[in-house]
Amino acid sequence: MAIGEQVAQSLKRGSVVALRGGLGTGKTCLTKGIARFLGIREEVTSPTYTIISEYRANSGGAGHLPFYHIDAYRLGGDDDFEALGGEEYLYGEGIAVIEWSERLTRSIPEAAILIEISLLAGDRRRIDIEGMR
Repeated sequence: MAIGEQVAQSLKRGSVVALRGGLGTGKTCLTKGIARFLGIREEVTSPTYTIISEYRANSGGAGHLPFYHIDAYRLGGDDDFEALGGEEYLYGEGIAVIEWSERLTRSIPEAAILIEISLLAGDRRRIDIEGMR
């Protein structure tokens, strides 16, 4: 969660965070850290069955922006995402975090922050971040 809070400090209107990693690597936990920094008081849970969950950011320099938590795990790829109108969430006024972003290779904006989480021995993780300014 602490790393999510650090990532959130660099987010602004229109930011997209693309998360990659296997089951249980901590993608949702990192997303919860981002949400906490943005002042979201609702419980952020994995949106696997709803695909997209929308929250309202209340602080953290983000103002009252929409926060979209997207889970692409059950999508067949970019065509499914586009059929849902998913690109509106990525190119709108809010902040979007996408779990299983590797399933949406064509849809992820070039300016997205890419975060890959890998499990190591024990409870350790390796977290690689690209595109964060």
